[in-house]
Amino acid sequence: MTAAKIPAEFKRQVNAAIAQYPAEHKRSAALPLLHLWQEHFGFITDEGVKWIAENLELQPINILELVTFYPMFRQKSTGKTHIRVCRTLSCAMAGSYRLMENLCATAGIARGHGGTHDPVVVSPDSNISIEFVECLASCGTAPVCMVNDDLHENVDPDSVSDLLRSQHSVLNLHPAAHPLERRVVFKNIGRSDWTTDIDCYLRDGGYKELKKAVTMSRVEILNEVKTSALRGRGGAGFPTGVKWSFIKPDEKKPVYLICNADESEPGTFKDRYIIHQDPHQLLEGILISCYALNAHTAYIYIRGEFPEGAKILERAIEEARENNFLGKNILGSKFDVEVYIHRGAGAYICGEETGLIESLEGKRAYPRIKPPYFPAVLGLYMCPTIVNNVETLCHVKHIVAMGGAEYSKLGRPGNTGTRIVCLSGDVVRPGYFEIEVGKVTMGQLIYEMAGGMKFGRQLRAVIPGGSSAKVLRADESFKIKEKQPDGSTIEREISIDEIPMDFDSLAACGSMAGSGGVIVLDDSRDMLWALNNINEFYAHESCGQCTPCREGALWMKKISDRMLLGGGVMQDPATLKTVADNIAGRTICAFGEACAWPTQSFVEKFPEDFAARATKSAPPPLPPEYTPEELINEETIPTVPLAHNPGWEKAGASGTI
Repeated sequence: MTAAKIPAEFKRQVNAAIAQYPAEHKRSAALPLLHLWQEHFGFITDEGVKWIAENLELQPINILELVTFYPMFRQKSTGKTHIRVCRTLSCAMAGSYRLMENLCATAGIARGHGGTHDPVVVSPDSNISIEFVECLASCGTAPVCMVNDDLHENVDPDSVSDLLRSQHSVLNLHPAAHPLERRVVFKNIGRSDWTTDIDCYLRDGGYKELKKAVTMSRVEILNEVKTSALRGRGGAGFPTGVKWSFIKPDEKKPVYLICNADESEPGTFKDRYIIHQDPHQLLEGILISCYALNAHTAYIYIRGEFPEGAKILERAIEEARENNFLGKNILGSKFDVEVYIHRGAGAYICGEETGLIESLEGKRAYPRIKPPYFPAVLGLYMCPTIVNNVETLCHVKHIVAMGGAEYSKLGRPGNTGTRIVCLSGDVVRPGYFEIEVGKVTMGQLIYEMAGGMKFGRQLRAVIPGGSSAKVLRADESFKIKEKQPDGSTIEREISIDEIPMDFDSLAACGSMAGSGGVIVLDDSRDMLWALNNINEFYAHESCGQCTPCREGALWMKKISDRMLLGGGVMQDPATLKTVADNIAGRTICAFGEACAWPTQSFVEKFPEDFAARATKSAPPPLPPEYTPEELINEETIPTVPLAHNPGWEKAGASGTI
């Protein structure tokens, strides 16, 4: 592909993409340009790598390293219809592996044996291509897959011919709010009379809070957010007002706001609905936050797997600009602000704020070490940067509307406001629920709001905060401390059904609220199988920067693979835990804990499941060594003493011969 053959419209789109970033930071446009090239030409060619590098004044290796890092970019052509099947836990529990098998059989595709993540496979007639992908953020409607850019939900694994014929997504109806819900952020989700255009939003009082905010001082808005005691809804639960206060009032460098819309944690699917059904609410929250932080530029880093969401947000931005809610001198306030969409390309690690910043700068998403690279000090382009989650930024709008003190009355002290809980797995009615933080228990969530367990089944385990949260066993008890009206504290023993769904209670029970993704497992589930699925995810998603994570995540996956296939030896459960113990706390970012905690907790909480699959004797530590395949195939493993070397006896205690 020579420069002369590049269409003029394509060049115009490229120039528009480059213009969204500072002139001295053109490299940031690398991912947008790769998306444009792949969408236009089908895949990333060597010529494409060179052309993009030239346009960004980079070396080809700077672009090629992105193509080989981000899973969404392809170096080979796909079929006319490309299908991406989600393989992570909630979808796997709902039959996604059977769906994949039936799709391949129907399309005449023979998958290789290179593991779950084989490259894209194409049918003999080149009409259909299929691949397994990680979480598509629609766990409540599992199993799901994407046919080209259309998401298909609640797919019947045994009716794949219907899926192949249909080229349009099947949109599911959204249930009315449950009596135990308190919908604030989700008040417009699922409304039959609601549309995503700005006219609908304005009729409902939209942008009223932005109009109010620009009449307030920045300190006043910051104090309202602090008073609200809002904690981040992305996973860590850090106080939002405290994070904002790290930006100096007299900051001379440009300040940036980044909205983290890279919703990738298995079990979590709340941001998808906000983006697809109420984009102006998010945009209003972003604009208020920009005004409070004196940030003139905001980027929405959205998952590459949300192509329709990116288009919806683009339209919302243009509508807001036409109404003077963003751009120059918004609402006559003499404040200028621009908001841009930046699409990711399939890497879970971009959910980590410094990895996201590196990605936004046009690099591999290798997280930065903290200190010194705290984003509020040295963030995007080494400038002060605030990174907030989609749901968090939506709450800012409601804090301005209600006032921080009134907002703080929702929920419980230290766990204020509402939060969206995503429920998936073995329940009758999986879905999303917006609750006052801590005012609903785990039992109410599962049995009243989600309709309880499926017929004839009993609860066995709950993962309460996305796949990285430590699993809780249904029959264990927990001790939590409760503050009394007189100020004293008492310790109380509770069951899993009595756990309040808030940050502190779940932490006291040995897990975390995380991203709000609750995955329920019943008594039919093999816990080794569940852990193996999670291990597969983290082995695939490690960025590879830190040795403990890069090697350890893969080791845990290989061990649980072998155990699942019948090659488990007696030392395997202890080895799994040892590997996990040597990852947690030894990596640059929290991905180390994210991949270690599931293994640590599953092995500890369900020793019977692991012991039952670890019955063979360990092979001798010296040659002949056993391959994983031999361990799986051999009925028994003979044990022999260590090879004998007379020199050892001569060496004696001194260690010299």
